Amino acid sequence: MIRTREVSPRTAITSRLAPAAIGPYSQAIKVGNLLFCSGQIALDPTTQRLIEGGVAEQTHRTLENIGALLSAACLGYEHVVQCRIYLTDINEYAQVNEVYSNYFDDQPPCRETMEVQALPRGAAIAISCIAVS
Repeated sequence: MIRTREVSPRTAITSRLAPAAIGPYSQAIKVGNLLFCSGQIALDPTTQRLIEGGVAEQTHRTLENIGALLSAACLGYEHVVQCRIYLTDINEYAQVNEVYSNYFDDQPPCRETMEVQALPRGAAIAISCIAVS
């Protein structure tokens, strides 16, 4: 017996308050009650340019970009269940945590943080996430 199940349709989520995709991908995709946000870097959504400043400033801008996508899907940071953080310098981990902790409550999402050789546009940090409604 072959069983089939209905697959939820995918819906692209976009926000003008987050940078436009810089490649062939969606800013975010919603499937059922899950939201998958593509990796964000510290691009200014108006200019599409990397903001000035170090990893703390870039972390803040990156999380604001994620917040814009969450908001476009009628969600907030409290709905985030997993984040992936990519850093070009793992020694900046403490600075990232200091900023990151301002965006999540006392039950922050699961998280992985890893060092990578390089990120698009010379960014110091990239963050992707999964949220559930």
